[in-house]
Amino acid sequence: MNDLFSLGSLGNIDFGFFNGLLVRDFLLQGLLFSLALTAIASIGGLLLGTLLAIARLSRRRWLSALSAGYVNGMRSIPLVMVILWFFLLIPLIIGQPIGANGSAVITFTAFEAAYFAEIMRAGIQSVSPGQRAAALA
Repeated sequence: MNDLFSLGSLGNIDFGFFNGLLVRDFLLQGLLFSLALTAIASIGGLLLGTLLAIARLSRRRWLSALSAGYVNGMRSIPLVMVILWFFLLIPLIIGQPIGANGSAVITFTAFEAAYFAEIMRAGIQSVSPGQRAAALA
């Protein structure tokens, strides 16, 4: 095998087409897009999730209930369904297309926010009252 990414052939099927075109170019573009999407969704989800966690721990009942509803709702809906909603239904509602990249960023950020909100809330609630009093002193 001359090429590291060579797929060779299987029987009478020639996979030579995939050597340069698919393996190098498409996989590299897909990897870069996945890394960028992960970074954007993680940062956006962390920021939005922190706000949701603070809202969920709020003493105002309506704010806490709204945040809890969002978190529990997003965690109970399959991710693929929400991706389809943002790719197919939301453009019909707002009247303009969001695109595949935009719907992916919005969907993954919304999902990350729900999970990060639970992580932040659990972390804040795990601090004992004595530790809080010591920090305030």
